[in-house]
Amino acid sequence: MISLVPQPSSLVEGSGRFVLDEQTRIVAPDSLAGTVAWLQQALRPATGLPLRESERSDATDRSDATDRSDRAIVLGLSADLRPSEYRLEAGVSGVVIEGGDEAGLFHGVQTLLQLLPTAVYRRALVADAEWFVPSVTIVDAPRFGWRGAMLDVARHFLPKHDVLRFIDLMAMHKLNVLHWHLTEDQGWRIEIKRYPKLTEVASWRTESQVGAGEDATMDGRPHGGFYTQDDIREVVAYAAARHIDVVPEVDVPGHSQAAIAAYPFLGIGGEAKQLEVYTRWGIIEDVLAMEESTVEFYTNVFDEVMDLFPSAYIGVGGDECPRVQWAEDPRTQELMRERGFTDEAELQTWFIGRLDEHITSKGRRIYGWDEILEGEISPSATVASWRGLTGAVTAAKRGHDVVACPDDQVYLDYRQSLDPNEPIPVSIPLTVEDVYAFEPVPSDLTEAEAAHVLGGQGNIWTEHMDSPRTIDYLVFPRLSALAEAVWTTGSRDFSEFEPRLARHLARLDAVGVEYRRSSGPLPWQTRPGVPGRPATREERAAYIAEIVANIAQ
Repeated sequence: MISLVPQPSSLVEGSGRFVLDEQTRIVAPDSLAGTVAWLQQALRPATGLPLRESERSDATDRSDATDRSDRAIVLGLSADLRPSEYRLEAGVSGVVIEGGDEAGLFHGVQTLLQLLPTAVYRRALVADAEWFVPSVTIVDAPRFGWRGAMLDVARHFLPKHDVLRFIDLMAMHKLNVLHWHLTEDQGWRIEIKRYPKLTEVASWRTESQVGAGEDATMDGRPHGGFYTQDDIREVVAYAAARHIDVVPEVDVPGHSQAAIAAYPFLGIGGEAKQLEVYTRWGIIEDVLAMEESTVEFYTNVFDEVMDLFPSAYIGVGGDECPRVQWAEDPRTQELMRERGFTDEAELQTWFIGRLDEHITSKGRRIYGWDEILEGEISPSATVASWRGLTGAVTAAKRGHDVVACPDDQVYLDYRQSLDPNEPIPVSIPLTVEDVYAFEPVPSDLTEAEAAHVLGGQGNIWTEHMDSPRTIDYLVFPRLSALAEAVWTTGSRDFSEFEPRLARHLARLDAVGVEYRRSSGPLPWQTRPGVPGRPATREERAAYIAEIVANIAQ
């Protein structure tokens, strides 16, 4: 019932332990070759053990698996386990891990690593170590099917190597959805062959804002980068091997200045108004023009996106779209009259609806921020509820699937304490304990409505994360706490979690994650003199209540 080494309620401890040695084999059917290869790659660097593979033809006969587990790690599937569920049995002669499906088996393999000495996470031979697994039986399954992290690579580009590293860290925490935020006002990160200027022009900006608020300065340094289509295929395949679904997001019709800079006809004013890729943070008034040509452009973009990403969900954004330009632009007002619209909000509903129709026709489902609830959306549309849980309640009551990611509980770019030394402190403080308390299902939903909550995710916005080191600091160990929150069924006790987290931090040390210590930032993790934008919980709650008033039930 838990992500970071199971609680006593989900395991039974025995006597003795299994010691891995030169004779230890991995026994599995050929159909599980991918999981076997992954486990060998995970164990060999630190242990130096050959861990040769032996084939077992019948993966469903548990008695046979136990009989043949002498000096072996036996992997298989079992029909008596649910999808994503696993069972791990370790004794003095070996370990048997079975899953209800390959994802469940992979979760069991992750637990095997957690049961081994922490040094197993190191990537070179550890001399004079004894590699052992305690005698134990664990039966474990996640509460939610969507256990995710949203990674923004548009504000600050994250090189492919570091994206792959982040995927490994997600797998280590049994997370299974990477929501990949690929476009913004400040940069476009995905190669679209039909529109080469999206990477030639829109993928870099001349400089970046440093800090938040009115006192923020500029760094004077160009910033950019993008992923080729081959890069994208590699990331998707790498994630799939770890049973992680990559959900792409191309954000429209707001947050689109980078695309408009590359192709001015997409914006209000067209070719006569040449914009640059935006260099500051925040919400800006420049948005997409609501022309048929804009729809054609983005349906072509999404066709290439869908060719690259097999995910059932395709992100269309839909958040924070100002309507000032639409209200003031004569051409947009003419379009509204032609379409019989009386409110600028109908323009966004029309545009998202057109994309929804196209994406749905391809057998996929749109995935958008909770602003898409401000208009009619197709029954298959899935909502990310970020402005508190109002969107989750509204979506579920309307019959839409929803992913909970409320900013006041799981925004991992928010400051981590009231400590004045927190680097670039944004919004409200969210501690590890706060994130651990995250409950994705609103209490006022009926059982049938609650079934629409697919799960939850933590959101990682990177305006103030300009390197993998700063991502490490702001994300961990809060993402560790979130991973357990979206895995666990039943009550959670932070005092019980703390000692297990302390042991888990040693694993993060071994992997090389520069997480935030409970004592606060280390000297090199501070950003003295760089302004933030802190807020109280009362201020944040009042703001959120105001901007969700039109979707509240």
